Amino acid sequence: MSDIKDLLELKGWALILGASSGFGEAAARTLAKAGMNIAGVHLDRRAGLAHVEEIKAAIEAEGREAVFFNINAADEKKRAATLDQLTERMNGEKIRVLLHSLAFGTLRPYWSDEGEATITKANMDMTLDVMAHSLLYWTQGVLARDLFGTDGRIFAMTSAGSTSVWKGYGAVSAAKSALESHCRQLAVELAPRGITVNALCAGVTDTPALRKIPGNDRMIESAKARNPHGRLTEVQDVADALVALATPATRWITGNTIYVDGGEIIGG
Repeated sequence: MSDIKDLLELKGWALILGASSGFGEAAARTLAKAGMNIAGVHLDRRAGLAHVEEIKAAIEAEGREAVFFNINAADEKKRAATLDQLTERMNGEKIRVLLHSLAFGTLRPYWSDEGEATITKANMDMTLDVMAHSLLYWTQGVLARDLFGTDGRIFAMTSAGSTSVWKGYGAVSAAKSALESHCRQLAVELAPRGITVNALCAGVTDTPALRKIPGNDRMIESAKARNPHGRLTEVQDVADALVALATPATRWITGNTIYVDGGEIIGG
């Protein structure tokens, strides 16, 4: 039987896609407090880079390493270059956690009789590539460089939108459904390596991504009314759950969509 301290210990590197805000930022800060070095991938204009430096400083204040890459995570060449740089920086150390938390897609209806702009092939392809397929490509890149450690953990942020219909959310909903499917497939294929793969479905959370969804104010009020706790999910709720699920003790939890919502999904 393993020692309980070993089952709960976190060390090594976490690679976080979408590390400069929302769930990704909270995960980076919390995993650093739990003992992990952080490699963050983000896409920010100059105005947002000061906040990225604040995140890096907070991680380093915990005594951890922090290396951030300001790139388009869906760009194949930049992804390869980033992983090559990270391989050199890690110098034989391993990635213990990979978190996919990319929120960049087109919010348009499939059709409109009112003359609204509707989804195009380019919009759909971009949304699914960034918010779903990139999980697979980053995972393949990490595996090809032998960067995953034993007991690796892969997480992807999904939402209730994968099975619900919200105005303008069709392309993102399709991406979230595909993302969950990728998690299931990877869970089966990577099980022999001891790597688990799970999707995390947060409750409605007041993030910059939520504020871009049409009708988000109604979503917020509805979620508060349904949630048994009488409040929205917060990014820290999800980050804390992720830390717990990242431990070696969760080796038998894989291929799932895990709800981190305080009971919102089953609320009245």
